[in-house]
Amino acid sequence: MSEDASEEILKITGQIDGTIGNLTMPMETERLILRHWKKEDAPQMYRYASDPSVGPIAGWPAHQSLEDSQAIVDHFATRNEIYAICLKDDRPIGCIEIKLKESTDMTDRDDECELGYWLGRPFWGQRIMPEAVNRILQRAFEDLCMDKVWCGYYDGNTKSKRVQEKCGFRYMWTSEDLDVPLMHEKRRGHVTCMTKEEWKNLKAEEEK
Repeated sequence: MSEDASEEILKITGQIDGTIGNLTMPMETERLILRHWKKEDAPQMYRYASDPSVGPIAGWPAHQSLEDSQAIVDHFATRNEIYAICLKDDRPIGCIEIKLKESTDMTDRDDECELGYWLGRPFWGQRIMPEAVNRILQRAFEDLCMDKVWCGYYDGNTKSKRVQEKCGFRYMWTSEDLDVPLMHEKRRGHVTCMTKEEWKNLKAEEEK
């Protein structure tokens, strides 16, 4: 990935201009810590983001060098709603983001956002991502006062589809010939969402 390509990723994902609000405290779950990226996290990001089975299926190219990862981490470290998914030893193994209206094409409303995420391949199939998603949904609905959270996946990304199903997202529609700017191609994309009311109902069911 060239320097220009790294900057293109930052522009398209809305991560190149400034910060939003004040940085939040780390969030914890049973097995995870969700915290802001640190500049020293680049080697860990590169370890997993360089895997061609991770990024391309989510719509972004695998990192080609440690410098690629450092450029992304340096910008992510200044952002408020993008978090490193860490094990309890504080080691990043993935990423999860609340994309506000300035950083998503799914909504232009202040009370709606998009959820994006990826996880290193060695940790697939361990229910780590649903654990992280459920915690970030709490952040979106309770702390940021969102009324709806959008999500989606490209055709063939069955792991992301299953995460969304497990967490209670509801299928909305499928789009053909969807532009994937970072991969310079078109794909079939599927859109899901969850409302605050649906989230509250799910939480109430879990507590019974």
